[in-house]
Amino acid sequence: MAAPLDDMFSFCVDPGKVSACVDVRFIDNIKGKGLFAKQSIKKGDAIFLERPLVSAQFLWNSQYKYRACEYCLRALESAEENARRLSGIPGLSLPHPELCRVRPERHQACPQCQVMYCSSECRQAAADQYHRALCLGPSKEDPDHPINKLKDAWRSMHYPPETASIMLIARMVAIVKQAKDKAQWQKLFSHFCSRTGNEEEEIAHKLLGEKFRGQLALLHSFFKGALYDDYLSRWFTPEGFRSLFALVGTNGQGIGTSSLSQWVHACDAIQLPAQQKEQLDSFIDQMYKDIEKGNHSCIPNAEASFPDNNFLLQLSALSDVNPGEEICISYLDCCQRDRSRHSRHKTLRENYLFVCSCPKCISQMGELDMTSEEEEEEEGEAEGEMEGDEMEDEMTDV
Repeated sequence: MAAPLDDMFSFCVDPGKVSACVDVRFIDNIKGKGLFAKQSIKKGDAIFLERPLVSAQFLWNSQYKYRACEYCLRALESAEENARRLSGIPGLSLPHPELCRVRPERHQACPQCQVMYCSSECRQAAADQYHRALCLGPSKEDPDHPINKLKDAWRSMHYPPETASIMLIARMVAIVKQAKDKAQWQKLFSHFCSRTGNEEEEIAHKLLGEKFRGQLALLHSFFKGALYDDYLSRWFTPEGFRSLFALVGTNGQGIGTSSLSQWVHACDAIQLPAQQKEQLDSFIDQMYKDIEKGNHSCIPNAEASFPDNNFLLQLSALSDVNPGEEICISYLDCCQRDRSRHSRHKTLRENYLFVCSCPKCISQMGELDMTSEEEEEEEGEAEGEMEGDEMEDEMTDV
């Protein structure tokens, strides 16, 4: 059974720390680097398990009261609390509460600002890596604190569904500030910067959306006021800030964590008499009706998952992979991958600024440049709504 995940956000793995069964190679100036198999990989095999260079909870996700470890993003609310929040049913009770893996007795808060961690290990790791530079202390709830003003500015420009977080860039700055070897971390982040100025600007505008494309300068002003550091002065120029935006926009990976999801999988595994198992399955199905929520090669041979319910990313093979073969995930969801070549290319150009040349796209080169029937219908309906309401002169962000 699937379970809804609360989305977080992370920024890419260290290219120097991938598994022994793969290596990173430079492909060309358009695609940049790629991941290639060094040996045969079987379908279902874990290719690597890696933590991100930097991660942060989406700001609206946090605003909506999803409680997660500030460092590893592990869920802090119990499966029952998770279900109650998502369903809006305060009295909802889950059977088999012993299957919930959340351990509140291990949770710890920062002594200064009270942000929460799932363990003392995570609290110490955050303090050592970045939190000392970002800790707000008693000013955590002060709306006039420069970091809170930066967060508010981001939320006012980047509504759900969220695709990035300004706090990823803030943590990059904090990591360098606290690092003993600042140059090494700067160099590590620079591995992922390979866009032209025009491409970076387009990505930044895409993250903000059309309605706020003129407000990048305002966001830059808040960012500089909150975090400026002489050593990183180049990052605080308009061009440097735009480059960081593009870096996050093209290298980020969403993270899904959920104590409820883990509880569901644990329920699937327990041995119960047939009638009790049927009753439990029926309960779970009904619960998901109450809390249902909408959640690159076009033929990927790998997919990312988060088996430990935190920021540790596992890349697993969807099919057998031969030595020398490039390992690809898909930037498109299942429905998007089933659309026409033209529709897929349109989505990829708009969101990632590249044209896909995977085997599927090459084999469909002879197709007319037309969108899928479903997409044409959607676009037609949207146009009809706009024509029917001429007084509405701009799209509404949802």
